[in-house]
This record gives sequence, structure tokens and C-alpha cells, in this order.
Amino acid sequence: MSNDDLENLPSPPRSVADRLLLLLKMRGPQTASDLGEALGTTGENARQQLMKLAADALVEAQSVARGVGRPAQFWQLTGRGHARFPDTHAELTVSLLRNVREVLGADALDRLVAAREREVRVAYRAEFVGVDGLEARLATLVEIRSREGYMAEWRRSEDGDGWLLIENHCPICAAATVCQGFCRAELAIFREILGPGCTVERTEHIVHGARRCAYRIVPRRMGPQRIAGRKKPAIHR
Repeated sequence: MSNDDLENLPSPPRSVADRLLLLLKMRGPQTASDLGEALGTTGENARQQLMKLAADALVEAQSVARGVGRPAQFWQLTGRGHARFPDTHAELTVSLLRNVREVLGADALDRLVAAREREVRVAYRAEFVGVDGLEARLATLVEIRSREGYMAEWRRSEDGDGWLLIENHCPICAAATVCQGFCRAELAIFREILGPGCTVERTEHIVHGARRCAYRIVPRRMGPQRIAGRKKPAIHR
């Protein structure tokens, strides 16, 4: 795909950044030199633009050995870069959920949610084998959820009474909007995984218009009283 090919697209990208992203989407990993040639400019100009895109976490570079000499640096899209392109899977998911409810009934949709909940429980339980202690289990949960695309983090509550589990993104938001059974199932799983020694309550909800989903976790032994003198620690990602 050359610069002329880009111009011949139904909706050609206008900015150099958008052209680079499209080239990487269409061609896969490329060197700055190859991208510069495709754009009708120099490899150095392309590299400077790629560095700006990398600062926005849209692309990343990987060194690849190519025989004798220094490894070549290939640029590729990150997950965030891929997300810049239209994706109809959310629309399809919403349509399917609505069709299940309309054609098969609400009970069928509930069974689907329950089946997914059982599947997730089994997967999570396997990852928590040998993980002891509430903070260790919370850290493991954050690691799993981040891997699944929820951009999760945890920290101590500002008042010192327990912790906050924060999810800055919801990759199933479209489905959860149509069927909040998914959200109820997630909360139930959190409560099971973190154990009976704590309470877990959702305090912010993306589906209800919040910027993020947040959960307050309080050890039952602590109760509602504040623990004095505890410093607010850094956020764990």
C-alpha cells in the first residue's frame, strides 16, 4: 500500500499519524524506512511521527534480528492502536443478547449469564490456588482483570478502612448495558474470590454513567471504625 493507495480509499486518512496507523493495520509490523517510503517521505520523518504515536501508546517498536548487523526496529500497533479502528463486535453482541431475550425469553438470557459466570469462576479459582492473604488475593485479581482489558488497579482507602479496587475500562460495557446480569455475576465472583473475611461493595458503575467501576473492600474484622495513623500508599497496577 503506497501513498497513492491511501488516497484511493473511500475515506482516505488525512493526518500523517492516521496514515501511519492505517499502514500498520493493513500491512502489519513495518520499519520506519518502509513506512516513510509508503508515505512519500523519509524514514526519519516517519520515525519522529511514530515516536509521538508511541508516547500515546498507539504503537510500539520491536527489535528483530535480520542476519548480520544490528537488529531492525519494526513498529506495530498496540491494543490501543487497534481500538482506533471500527469494531462491530460490540454491536453484534448487543444484537445477539437482545435477540436471545426476545426470541427465547429472559430465562434463556439468565442461563447464558449463569453459564459464563460458572466458566469465569473455574478459571479464576485456578489462578488463586496457593494465594493467601487478602492483599495478595486482591493484587492477583487486579492482575487478572488488567490482563482481560479492565485497566484495573488497587489502593488503600483514603480513610484507611480497607481498599479500593478500580477498573478504569469495561471491555464488556455494551453487553453489560443490555444485560446487567453480567455486572451482578462479576460482583458475586469478586466476593467469592476475595473470601468471606471481607465485604465487597460496588461504589461507582460505568453502566450508570460513572467514569470507572470502583469497589470498596473492607475486612470484616476491621468493622466501620477508622484505623488511625495509616498512610495512604501508592496505587498498584
